Amino acid sequence: MRVVAFLVAMTAACAADFPRGQIVDDVKCTTDESQSYALYLPSNYSSDKAWSVVLAFDPAARGRLAVSRFLAAAEEYGYIVAGSNNSRNGAWDASLAAIRAMPADLDTRFSIDKKRVYTAGLSGGARVAMQVALASGKIAGVIASSAGFPDAQPRKSVPFVVFGTAGTDDFNYREMRALDRALTTPHRVVIFEGGHEWLSSKLAGEALEWMELQAMKSGLRPRDETLVNRISEARVAEVEAATNDLDTWRALKSISADFDGLKDVTEFGARAAGLERQRAFKDAVRKERDLELREERMTGQLAMLENDLKNPAKRDASLTELRDQLHDLSRRANVKDDSPERRLNRRVLGDAFVRSFEQVKDPELQKLLDELRKTERH
Repeated sequence: MRVVAFLVAMTAACAADFPRGQIVDDVKCTTDESQSYALYLPSNYSSDKAWSVVLAFDPAARGRLAVSRFLAAAEEYGYIVAGSNNSRNGAWDASLAAIRAMPADLDTRFSIDKKRVYTAGLSGGARVAMQVALASGKIAGVIASSAGFPDAQPRKSVPFVVFGTAGTDDFNYREMRALDRALTTPHRVVIFEGGHEWLSSKLAGEALEWMELQAMKSGLRPRDETLVNRISEARVAEVEAATNDLDTWRALKSISADFDGLKDVTEFGARAAGLERQRAFKDAVRKERDLELREERMTGQLAMLENDLKNPAKRDASLTELRDQLHDLSRRANVKDDSPERRLNRRVLGDAFVRSFEQVKDPELQKLLDELRKTERH
């Protein structure tokens, strides 16, 4: 008992060094001072209870940016948030070192609920967050912005819950849609108006709300009827605000899944089933899938031309064809009015930008893309 009391006292002393209710930019890990993280402690943090934690990974090691997205929600729902200042896209070793050091340091300094540790990430950081969850078996849930599994391949089931997001113009939009269709274990994917970016603070609030619901369903936290009803009312309002049958169906299906066991969801399941029988709904599903397949073909064609740049016999012709196709894509991606067509072209063009930077690395192609980037509408 004396040992336990000593450890509790030491944890409280460590936490006393950090301000509550504001971001601390640079917390050095005690076991490896080359590793650090941005930290947010709720204003009412106390070592008297165990706290949920979000471990966040940004593709450019922007720990503060990652933490800032969760600030309001972490304060409201009582989460400690830590964003690595080291994990970044590139060599896996940098992320691996952060994965080892940051959670261990948090566990030493603060009172952590080890059953409620979550990971979050953007793009390559989302793949890190997923990898941590897949490898450790100790993560309760993952918040994945603009990317999914480490190999980009959807799974049928995982032993943790998943909240995913993607922008309408996001080049990883198709991947997140595929994840949503394939995954049968508890998950939710939200598509927002935007590009390849961290979820907004508002969406981060929805993500942590959703994690609270999942924790109630699994017994990781006590049931809170007031919270359940508040979240439910907001989600029902989303159904009524949907502007097409496909979005309405998705909203109904997610309510049925998320609140099953917490509320009577019979009405929502029945409404979703009714939509599924309608010809207009089936046509909308088919049209959406046709657009995704077209996007896949367009991306594949560009990738083949990029690969041909390595072949001296094909290089000139491939570069000319790439120039023509990319200029056409840019023109269609920058039209004034929003539409599924404009979004598709923006995603394909965005994918080309990323491949050029990360994989192709051809100076002439990069120059062309840099010129096109200057013409983008914002």
